[in-house]
Amino acid sequence: MKVLITAPWVREAVDELRAEFPHIEFTVAAPADQATAIADAEVVFGPVTADGFAAAHKLRWLHYPAAGVEWMAGVPALVASDVTVTNARGAHATTIAEHTFGMLVFLTRNFAQFYEAQKQQHWMRQPWPVCNGLVGMTMGIIGLGQIGRAIAKRAHAFEMEIIAVDVNPVTKPDYVAELRPLDGLDDLLQRSDVVVVAVPITPETRGMLGPTQLGLLRSSAYLLVMSRGGIVDEPTVVQMLHEGKLAGAGFDVTAVEPLPPDNPLWHAPNVIITPHCSPSSAQTKSNVLALVRANLRRYLASEPLENLVNKQLGY
Repeated sequence: MKVLITAPWVREAVDELRAEFPHIEFTVAAPADQATAIADAEVVFGPVTADGFAAAHKLRWLHYPAAGVEWMAGVPALVASDVTVTNARGAHATTIAEHTFGMLVFLTRNFAQFYEAQKQQHWMRQPWPVCNGLVGMTMGIIGLGQIGRAIAKRAHAFEMEIIAVDVNPVTKPDYVAELRPLDGLDDLLQRSDVVVVAVPITPETRGMLGPTQLGLLRSSAYLLVMSRGGIVDEPTVVQMLHEGKLAGAGFDVTAVEPLPPDNPLWHAPNVIITPHCSPSSAQTKSNVLALVRANLRRYLASEPLENLVNKQLGY
């Protein structure tokens, strides 16, 4: 059996995979060589291009070693096929949740100004920049999947009240005060001191937080965009930050990545931007590879695979 590896994170572990599964042929292919290498592959670890999938005559299972599979929209033949798709949802949740709170504490404690003073060897004296504590704040989480729940669990430890909305009928954890369908979004935006965007990008969620919805936020609120760009109207956020209608914002993802140097989001006040790195950690890589190995063992044993993706829904 041939397994084609197209994902960088899995390429790094190809020697480990070959040692653990000596009877499997593991092949690594760059995007330009994918259409040739995929022809006789039964399994792919990583994304495929439209041309690549068209050449995949034996493909039965594709495992994507990340959570978001919005790239499948560009390969409609894969979506319409009977090829099983799984992903690595849950593997990144802990690290993304930690990154979320790193951003939040950076903003609420005004670390940007203190760090600038440090670089100038300046011991700031009162009045200091305004700092806020998290205890008693309300965090609204849009999307209570594994990432949303990991964020909520940490918010509970900070003694915050958590409210959430989700398109799916997920079970409400004890540490979440309220969980409603998406029709509760406007209420969540109006009541929250901190709003976290943790939904996947789908036709339903694209542009979900436009000018009208963002206008419901309190001027003292913080907005953290953690899942995918394109869900939040970034020009509106920039305008709100300049006009003092939003206390701060954190973006680990943006509508265009890399964020162009001339994008006004770079220069908005009270914003922190990171380059879609919130999932990155040694722990995440270990979790991703553990899922790859576990699912491969299930596949070889003809057992049900974990983390099945609904190709029509896109997650």
